[in-house]
Amino acid sequence: MELLRFSVFCCGAVLFGIVLLPVETNTSAIPVRQLCRFCDLRATNCPGRGVCKVECDITAICPEYNEVCVSIWRKKDDNITFETVCHDPALPLYGLYLDDYNNTKCIMKEKKAKDSKFFICSCSNEEECNDHIIFNLIFTFALPDYIFAFQVGPVIVVSLVPLLVIAIFVITSFYCYRVCNQQPNPRKPLDNTDKHPIIDPEGSDSSSTHANNLNHNTELLPIELDVLVGKGRFAEVYKAKLKQGSSVREEHGFETVAVKIFQFEEYASWKNEKDIFSDADLRHENVLHFLTAEERKGQRQYWLITAYHPLGNLQEFLTNHIISWQDLWLLGSSLARVVAHLHSDRTSCGRCKVPIAHRDIKSSNILVKKDMTCCLCDFGLALRLDNSLSVDELANSGQVGTARYMAPEVLESRINLENIESFKQADVYSMALVLWEIISRCSAIGEVKEYKPPFGNLREHPCVESMKDSVLRDRGRPEIPNSWTSHAGIQMVCGSIEECWDHDPEARLTAHCIAERFDDVEYLDKLSDCSDSEEKMLEEIIVVDEK
Repeated sequence: MELLRFSVFCCGAVLFGIVLLPVETNTSAIPVRQLCRFCDLRATNCPGRGVCKVECDITAICPEYNEVCVSIWRKKDDNITFETVCHDPALPLYGLYLDDYNNTKCIMKEKKAKDSKFFICSCSNEEECNDHIIFNLIFTFALPDYIFAFQVGPVIVVSLVPLLVIAIFVITSFYCYRVCNQQPNPRKPLDNTDKHPIIDPEGSDSSSTHANNLNHNTELLPIELDVLVGKGRFAEVYKAKLKQGSSVREEHGFETVAVKIFQFEEYASWKNEKDIFSDADLRHENVLHFLTAEERKGQRQYWLITAYHPLGNLQEFLTNHIISWQDLWLLGSSLARVVAHLHSDRTSCGRCKVPIAHRDIKSSNILVKKDMTCCLCDFGLALRLDNSLSVDELANSGQVGTARYMAPEVLESRINLENIESFKQADVYSMALVLWEIISRCSAIGEVKEYKPPFGNLREHPCVESMKDSVLRDRGRPEIPNSWTSHAGIQMVCGSIEECWDHDPEARLTAHCIAERFDDVEYLDKLSDCSDSEEKMLEEIIVVDEK
């Protein structure tokens, strides 16, 4: 009966001129920040009628949870432009309040404007919903998988009737297929449990099993949270203990762990980091050791459980410690190696892998291990650089990261989406700033001042606009005093840093090249030590001969 009603409606659509617009079904009931097209004013050929595509090549996650997607069409004389933005509907935009933002499609409404024709629409609950905009509509309503829009003007053309009949048949067949495949399996009992691990050892994603090397069946790990050790934009990190009898504690030797807790509305960040960690090829001695991910429904939380490093993050460590040249070499070389590992398309044993861009490299996202090497963590903004990704899919990343550590092209929202190397080059810029931080607290430079982050003259959490002034307008970079170059090893590292934070992304060194230079610095330093020892021996021999 439902199929019959649907077929009758499709026939009616032909007679009354209904435009059928496919929509994506929003299967997630978990609130996340809106994903919108986000471009400044740009010219367009859209005539201001029918359905148009905004042709914006940038997609961004709205910075605020309550912001929605907006598209604006203007025509002044012969100039026609589009503008796409994120905006809080509680605030006015061009003196207007958004009143249609609960729509899943961007349906244009004409507004009064001086000397120009002005249309605006807003929408939410669908990714990039302001990419396609709809003009001249009287009425819209939805059925599963389609929005039906009555469009003003004659649309019945006799020559198109055969094509419409074929289209109705295809749509009907597709609808039947969807309905049949959505029927529940009567043999499969519903899962009404309140808690379960998100990593299923018997699931189809075998990489998860290999990445974790854990199998605790269907039970959550017995964990006792201890103290809060870190807090970021999306999650809090706790030191925690595995209780007696835990299989992980008994079999793998983990007693103290770190638990990163995401609240329910931060599902997207948790899922992205969990998916990155689940890649078996991510494993590296300088990547945070991942144990498992869990969905705690009763607490409306998502957990990531990892190894715990008591020395804390690099920023805290540098604030409280002055390091030696050897410590600098260990920290710097291990950081370069792990970034090179992420960016590489091969594992250490030569197997093909998908490169990963971290996109938020900073000293607070790097842990210090007991052997004074770096341990990279916080992959919530990481991006797998799969060659199969389209430009649109890469654009979904938007302008992400921490403003203080953003490369010039990221601050300017002009990263080259045609080339996945651009994301690696942005990582290298951020890594250079971290290397500068490490050197600034090394005793080998002479007088060591109190710790300051890069661009320490700015406020604690500078905004993107402040960083644009310093990095883009003034072409500023952290100062490298002449006294730093008195040490041969540090002189080479400083030279590499300056090449890594070059304004031109193409001119920057690769992380692999930096790792090799650190190896060369170690060799030169050892030669220097040997030369010093030989000179001392020669002086002793001369003294003995004189006696």
